[in-house]
Amino acid sequence: MRVALDDVHVRLGGRDVLRGVTLEITERRVAVIGANGSGKSTLARLLNGLVLPTSGRVLVDGLDTRRRGRDVRRRVGFVFADPDAQIVMPTVAEDVAYSLRRSGLSKRQVAARVVAELERQGLADHADHPAHLLSGGQKQLLALSSVLAADPRLVVADEPTTLLDLRHARAVTERFAALEQHVVLVTHALDLVAGFDRVLVVDDGRVAVDDVPEVAVPAYRRLMGC
Repeated sequence: MRVALDDVHVRLGGRDVLRGVTLEITERRVAVIGANGSGKSTLARLLNGLVLPTSGRVLVDGLDTRRRGRDVRRRVGFVFADPDAQIVMPTVAEDVAYSLRRSGLSKRQVAARVVAELERQGLADHADHPAHLLSGGQKQLLALSSVLAADPRLVVADEPTTLLDLRHARAVTERFAALEQHVVLVTHALDLVAGFDRVLVVDDGRVAVDDVPEVAVPAYRRLMGC
């Protein structure tokens, strides 16, 4: 899996959110950290075409997000900070099945994939449960299940632990870390990026630091004056 950003600028609401970002991502586990308003969430949204560059280009396995957005989104799943924004169907199983509505699979194949994914995420006993009545951690795992059911090659998660307490945040992060897919994780929880292959520190619209966690996290703390 290869994602490349080539001199990417993003201007939103009259403000330069990202400026001249050039990088290549091939590692399995990449974390993105930075202060609020730094541009890190915009960077994440570029990776599956939720945001398009004002100039420059983003390529996912050679596919330009501007021209091949649908194909890119088949390869790149996105998990939002608030799972309620992502849950659209009444029950847990229905919500996962909804993500497969354009997959071309038969009803039997869809049902089998839903069961397998819910079992993998520890939600099998909640298949018929009202989705919006799950706990915060369970909702985030449901959102992840719906993304994974579509079998993406890359999962991008934008602060998926923001609304969770520390115990559930760690559990959700561990699920992401154990995925077979490539993962790009945007997070404020610096202790949760240990073990990642690479950390990008975004500051004022630019990638200020790009290194292993042991180097990038202390550099970010210094940047923030901590």
